[in-house]
Amino acid sequence: MVTIADSLTKARAAGLDRLEADLLLLHALQSETPGQDLRRSWLLAHDGDLLPSSVDSHFRQLTQRRCTGEPLAYIVGHKEFFGLDLKVDSRVLVPRPDTEALVEWALACLDRQLLCQPRKPLRLLDLGTGSGAIALAIKHGRPQVAVDAVDVSGDALTLARSNASALGLDLQLLQGSWFEPVHQHYHVIVSNPPYIQNDDPHLPALTHEPIAALTSGPDGLHDIRLIVAEASGHLAPGGWLLLEHGYDQGPRVTALLQAAGLENIAARHDLGGHWRCTGGQWDSDDP
Repeated sequence: MVTIADSLTKARAAGLDRLEADLLLLHALQSETPGQDLRRSWLLAHDGDLLPSSVDSHFRQLTQRRCTGEPLAYIVGHKEFFGLDLKVDSRVLVPRPDTEALVEWALACLDRQLLCQPRKPLRLLDLGTGSGAIALAIKHGRPQVAVDAVDVSGDALTLARSNASALGLDLQLLQGSWFEPVHQHYHVIVSNPPYIQNDDPHLPALTHEPIAALTSGPDGLHDIRLIVAEASGHLAPGGWLLLEHGYDQGPRVTALLQAAGLENIAARHDLGGHWRCTGGQWDSDDP
């Protein structure tokens, strides 16, 4: 048998950073002893302890999976997003911290409408919900808002439904392509659609994630064009359409929104300072 310190050293030598190695070892330990709530501090305090051979073997398997590029979230089965612990697996994209900028913007738009008309029932639509991350974060933050979430993938909706149930949050989940199953008007529509070019050189590093949720035509804007073209038919007067996109796509998304007749075009930046979201308002002079 080897010690905890020895196993972590071998994992780091294989290419893992310290945080990922710690999290995978904790996952292996907890898988062997369900119910234990182990933290990274426990590993430091017990680094000289011997690991059971079954745990060491499991940890080496997890390390190998991570070294081949499988996302850490898929291996451990969950990911934190906007303070919520979400189940994730290969049916959906791993929620990214940069997407929290879209959630914050949506909450601000809802707050402005609630301030102006506090008794008006508000509706929000999340297109391409995946794990439900965006919709659930918004519903958690503004429980009085009715939130609908759409995805073309039945597998993704199954996972989103499981996350909603675990968090005790009420979403209406609809299956279909973008606005296809939608028959409402919304005060805010949000989407983090596929926006990577089909030939993007970074795609080989993302092979473990569902390709249909990543790529969108030769310029990465095929799905955004579809959403922008149909959004006006589903926005309430004064409603906002907010889109996440690639760091270099902001000017082209702005042009699409302007051509569709949206007003008050604005942008939001991600944690790295990149232009990550662009949005516009429909019939902004009509409250």
